[in-house]
Amino acid sequence: MFTGIVTAIGEVVEAERKGPSLKRLAIACPYEADGIAIGASIACAGVCLTVTALRPRTDGAPGCIFQVEAAAETLAKTLVGDWQPGTRVNLERSLKVGDELGGHLVVGHVDGPGRILKIDAIEPDPDEPWGATARFHIRAPQGLERFIATKGSICLDGTSLTINTVEDDVFTVLLIPHSLTVTTWGERKEGDSVHVEVDLMARYAARLAEARPQG
Repeated sequence: MFTGIVTAIGEVVEAERKGPSLKRLAIACPYEADGIAIGASIACAGVCLTVTALRPRTDGAPGCIFQVEAAAETLAKTLVGDWQPGTRVNLERSLKVGDELGGHLVVGHVDGPGRILKIDAIEPDPDEPWGATARFHIRAPQGLERFIATKGSICLDGTSLTINTVEDDVFTVLLIPHSLTVTTWGERKEGDSVHVEVDLMARYAARLAEARPQG
């Protein structure tokens, strides 16, 4: 379980296909190896992946390199199959009892890729050191628009965001300057795809509404 509050950016340093239904990745990160157990879950661009091995970094930077494996379902539902050395991903460690719930409850089970249709730069205060705030217009994966509501929560590439507007299958989110700096969102361009995980409560509410006519 996660909250969608990104705590680091990792970089894929190795990507190896182990047959058609398995991909092994090594990701360099600033997390210390002593704090990561084999079998731990880390959200990588919003995808919950299990750590299978750890080793030191060789570039002199602090942190470690962790290994994960993506199986058939993950490769079918996400963009992990496209990741190559150099791909940068938002990272979040799994929740511990007592941690602050700064975003919303995220499970790391991506529903599918959405597409960035348009990015509007909003001029900041002249004294703002972080750069322009940006509004992203995103097309939801097919069939997910019914789970997306104005002022609701959504997880995009592992980032907990508030939905500003919804029109059919297109919704908007606003990224503040700080978020653009500490996540991969500052690198995003129009046409890029992003992982989408709809709000867990919206998913269950929709299912209950469907079941009600059946008694």
